[in-house]
Parts: sequence; C-alpha cells; structure tokens
Amino acid sequence: MLNETGRQARSASRQMAQATTAKKNEALTRLAELLVRAEKRILVENARDIDAARSAGMNEALVDRLTLNGKRLEGLASDLRRVGELADPIGEKFDEVVLPNGLKLWKQRVPLGVVGVVYESRPNVTIDVACLAIKTGNAAVLRGGKESLHSNRILAEMARQALGESGLPSEAIQFIDNPDRALVLELLHLHEYVDIIIPRGGADLHRFCRENSQIPVITGGIGICHIFVDESADLEKALPVIHNAKTQRPSVCNALDTLLVHRNIADAFLPRIVEFLEPAGVTFRADETAMQYLRKGERKSVQAAAAADFDTEWMALILGLKVVNGLDEAIAHTNAHSMGHSDSILTENPEHAARWLNEVDSAAVYVNASTRFTDGGQFGLGAEVAISTQRLHARGPMGLRELTTYKWAAKGEYHVRV
Repeated sequence: MLNETGRQARSASRQMAQATTAKKNEALTRLAELLVRAEKRILVENARDIDAARSAGMNEALVDRLTLNGKRLEGLASDLRRVGELADPIGEKFDEVVLPNGLKLWKQRVPLGVVGVVYESRPNVTIDVACLAIKTGNAAVLRGGKESLHSNRILAEMARQALGESGLPSEAIQFIDNPDRALVLELLHLHEYVDIIIPRGGADLHRFCRENSQIPVITGGIGICHIFVDESADLEKALPVIHNAKTQRPSVCNALDTLLVHRNIADAFLPRIVEFLEPAGVTFRADETAMQYLRKGERKSVQAAAAADFDTEWMALILGLKVVNGLDEAIAHTNAHSMGHSDSILTENPEHAARWLNEVDSAAVYVNASTRFTDGGQFGLGAEVAISTQRLHARGPMGLRELTTYKWAAKGEYHVRV
C-alpha cells in the first residue's frame, strides 16, 4: 500500500536536493503565512481530535501535547521564519585538504534523502519535520498517531500546498492518512525508498521501531531528567530553576522527573522545595531518607516512593525526591536511571561542575540551568525533528545539520593512482 508513497517521496527527494536556498526559504515563508491565515480551520480540526481524546479517557498531560492554540500556531510560524533565516547547510564544504600528490579532497553536505517519522499526539511535529525537511532538501514520510489525525491531515496539506506554490514538488511531504497500525510496520520495511526512521513517542513505540525496522532508526525523545542540588549550591537561586524545570510544561521530555539533594543540605532544602512547588500543584514521591526530613509536617502532597518511581518519566506534576551522599552517588544514580536525555547540576563548586559535565552520559548536560533548554529552538537550531539520545550520527536536538550527511569530493588534474 505504501510503495507508491515511498516512490513519490524518493522522486521528490531528488528534486529537493537540487532546490535553491531561495526556493526552499520561499516555501517556509509561504507555510508560515498559511498557518496564520488558516488558524480557525486548523483549530476546528484540532478540537475534533481533543474531543475524541477526552472521550476516550486520555489523561490531561497527553491532551496538552495534542492541543494547538493561537499562541502555539504563531510559535510554529515563527519557527518557520527563523529557519528560513538560518544558513543552508546543503553544499557546505568542510575538512578540505590537498594531498601530497596535489589531489584536492573535501567533504560536502548533502540531504539524507527520505526521512520517515512515526509520532504520537503532538501535531506540531508535522510542521517541525516539514520545516526542517524542506530547508535541508529532504523528503519526509509522516505517520502521526490516530489521536491527532485531523490536526495532522490539515497541517500536512498546508505543507504540501506551500511547496507547490513555491515551485517545489508537493510530494516531498507524504502523510499516511490512515490510522491502521499495520501501516507502521509497512513503513519500517520500506527500505527501498526510506533512508532513516525517527520515532517520536513513548517507550513502546521506540522499542517497536528498533525491533521491527529494516531501516536505520534514530531513537530519543524519552527522558527521565534529573537535577542534582549540590551542597555548595545557592539555594535561593536553585528554587526558580527547579520550578521552571518541573512546572513550565510538565508533559514534555525535558521536564524534570527526579530531584537529587545532597544529604548535607537535605534537612534545610527539602521542606523549602516542597513548599515552593506545592502551589503549582506538584506532588512528590520521596525516597526513605527524604521522607525522614518531610514527615515533620505530614504533608499531603508527599508520599513514599516505590522503587519503580525513579525509572518513571512522569509527564505530569509529579516529582521524585532522593537524598544522595554526594556527587559520586548523584552521578551514579543519574547514569543508571536518566535514559540519556537531559540532566543538570546546581553547584558553586567548579570541580563538581566539571565532573558532572564529563561523567554524566546524557545527550545534554547542564550546570546551573534548567533542563527545559534541551530544544531545537532554544539551542538556536530554529526547530528540531527529534531529540536523539543515541550516539550514532546525531545526539541531542536534531536540527538542520543533523538531517544531512556528506559525500567526499575530489578534484584532480587528470590524476591517476600509481
């Protein structure tokens, strides 16, 4: 069923690889205009998805991921314009060298080709992927979740319209307009046409793609994120950082899940952080030691943590609390439980900061900053197609350069090998 979809995407990718920067930027500008102009139409379709999700019993954290509104659409339009202003990586030359025999060599950036993206809930992914694919001269095959079908359908339609009106092949954005789960497996086997698969969703989706794909898979976007409050931390400055990491948007993958607190400051700091976050609706899962410092007030928002709680991505206003004996234990716990996404230390000790940066094995590591910065837009990439937590090809937010590969180019003077 998807062979024709793949064939069209492959054909379009060859045309996109030759598109000028001006044409690609024109398509991005046009798409931004369409999103703003068609806001009412988009929100009507999004409301259909939201109503169906709530009727099916979807929790509010996932409903938030599904929701579009005027502010979020304007944010998507702004991202499109911003990416249009960024340098085009395609054709960039690097690692240039002249060999002793006079042969000139360099690497030259080229598009990946056809990118297959399987995602759940978040319709903004449709625009994020379309945006970056267009700018990098790739084609994309999109398969969103059934819960966002109506939203994704109209957004993909607008991306295709923007391409066509800019003189580029509308087939460069392919949307699988069918919620049948069997089509995911079919996409994973479309190796003749699709060059890479990027899943964006829960652990089950990532596992399914890794185990069933005949195409290379880039996994990520799942994070159990930590902040370690060192004994040297400025506790007044630490409070708003933790508040931001936990409450700004609790349903996303870079939101804080576990707070590690040095034993020497636990008595003073744990009651303060609970008092600081309770008004925002945060509840807590405290380990046995942390409970000893919090039982004095018998707080209703605090309950004893189960062992599995420190391996849980909450995606809600829930925060794990754990007391550690020092930096060594904080690093060991983080590496064992974080899933390699985003982890931060709050400290005034330069040696501890350096060790955290060197020894915590995550895609993004921070000193004295919120984990919420792990984002393509925040990192100056304009947008992202995913946040990779693996090591091959790309790690962290995947922006323009992460959607390219390179080829070797050589220029000689009728050179022959001897």
